[in-house]
Amino acid sequence: MAGNTFGKLFRITTFGESHGAGIGVVIDGCPAGLLIDENFITHQLKRRKPGQSAITTSRNEDEQFEILSGVFEGKSTGAPIAIFIRNKDTKSEDYLHLKDVYRPNHADYTYEQKYGIRDYRGSGRASARETVARVLGGSVAQLLLDHHQISIHAFVSSVGPISLDKNINAIDLSSIEDSIVRCPDAVIAKQMEEYILSVKEAGDSIGGCITCVIQGVPVGLGEPVFDKLHADLAKAMMSINAVKGFEIGDGFSSTLRNGSEHNDVFVNSDAGIKTATNNSGGIQGGISNGETIYFRVAFKPVSTIMQDQQSIDKNGNAITLVGKGRHDPCVVPRAVPIVESMAALVIADHLLRNRGTRV
Repeated sequence: MAGNTFGKLFRITTFGESHGAGIGVVIDGCPAGLLIDENFITHQLKRRKPGQSAITTSRNEDEQFEILSGVFEGKSTGAPIAIFIRNKDTKSEDYLHLKDVYRPNHADYTYEQKYGIRDYRGSGRASARETVARVLGGSVAQLLLDHHQISIHAFVSSVGPISLDKNINAIDLSSIEDSIVRCPDAVIAKQMEEYILSVKEAGDSIGGCITCVIQGVPVGLGEPVFDKLHADLAKAMMSINAVKGFEIGDGFSSTLRNGSEHNDVFVNSDAGIKTATNNSGGIQGGISNGETIYFRVAFKPVSTIMQDQQSIDKNGNAITLVGKGRHDPCVVPRAVPIVESMAALVIADHLLRNRGTRV
């Protein structure tokens, strides 16, 4: 199976399955001398972990990780950093009834057709359980970015029909963790939470959007042809399970404007050359321009629902699929640290391409 590695200079390779022994990551290219804050890694894992609230899956993983290599006396050595988390709360028997069934909107059919075999226990490698390895790698990338005063904050900006319609500059990013839904507006967050619970009660699921804000990025990150900064961000986000859309800056709404309305005019300021507006989302010509980078990621509803669905088995026989197991009614609250982690991996990689390989 190809495609398990992401990045060029700062690079991660993930491994493991949902109901296998565990999940892990190997990080290549981390500069030597970086302080590896295990408390921060633990914090990020807790934000992604299952069983954290009434609106998430009840699977209970403590996410205790072990650093196997690449760190000595609390600092990176320049060698590959390997980190492993052992799966503990697997209930593979919950998936026995799916052994020969193609679930609607899952990877069952495509995976089996491609490889001739599939791990039906929680979707194996196709499970969102794999994203814990991305958070491990992305947490180390964020520690590198902290060293360069670059911050990344993601938050839930919509759940189903409920949206947070505020300008990026008017949002208090420090309040993201004030609600279990991770929306930095108390009123909207409460509405989202109640909506998710109502969907869960009906045995259904709902999608939503996550907005990500990256501040402190210097001018000059990104390569202007195939490795444009926003192109790599788009690939990173679209590689996350359940993601179906990506837009940066004004995105699709920019198609409704004239150039005279959309153009970001350059101006002089006390901080140097800036743009009067930021419709481009901090990237022009594929290269960061020093302004805040912001983008939005769309997540589809979770495919597994607690309702009967019609499908077929591997022999083509019609079956009624009975919903069971432990699943999120809405994935976006737990996906916030995943989006942050993938963004951190992209920015860290381009930072090293632009600045070299030492902290």
